[in-house]
Amino acid sequence: MEARSRTRWSLIWKALALLLVIGWLVSLLSVLAWEHRDTARPASAIVVLGAAQYVGRPSPVLKARLDHAIALWRRGLAPRLVLTGGVGDGDTTSEAAVSKRYVLQRGVPDSAIMTEGIGRTTNESMKHVAELMAKRPTRDVILVSDPFHMLRLSILARRYGLDPYSSPTRSSPISASRRESWKYALGESIKVPFTLLFEGP
Repeated sequence: MEARSRTRWSLIWKALALLLVIGWLVSLLSVLAWEHRDTARPASAIVVLGAAQYVGRPSPVLKARLDHAIALWRRGLAPRLVLTGGVGDGDTTSEAAVSKRYVLQRGVPDSAIMTEGIGRTTNESMKHVAELMAKRPTRDVILVSDPFHMLRLSILARRYGLDPYSSPTRSSPISASRRESWKYALGESIKVPFTLLFEGP
């Protein structure tokens, strides 16, 4: 009887382990599929997810995102840019403020810029972006970030009541390195299920 019980529990644990592996593989394949989706179309705003800044200058990753967003804005796909990102550890200014200075220097007028300088995580940034967009008649946005980020970003945007389209930048240093791309994609494949289960309102 005791041996039968041990066998039953062994089978249950093996089944659970198999389900976890299958779930993770589905998550990874979904992240990889969303990396190639560019659904940019006319919208109310272009939302740029923050990344590191160095003493008031955007990191190469943030610069790539901003350049891509500026190109979309110049195509007339949205009348404004929403620049996100709070103050990192040891920093004296927010990623959003650094991004604003960068896009102003490249011809985007102040009237076309909105900033969200509080969020320290993707979840926090999307929550505050949704609050900004709540004052607008429409809530459709083009999300700009690195390819690996697009699935989780889109999930959170929908959770907060936004109508998202994705447009990943292809010029980021992360995209240029296959090793870095895989590292970030693998990280996202773990974060996506966590986001589905625990993050958002």
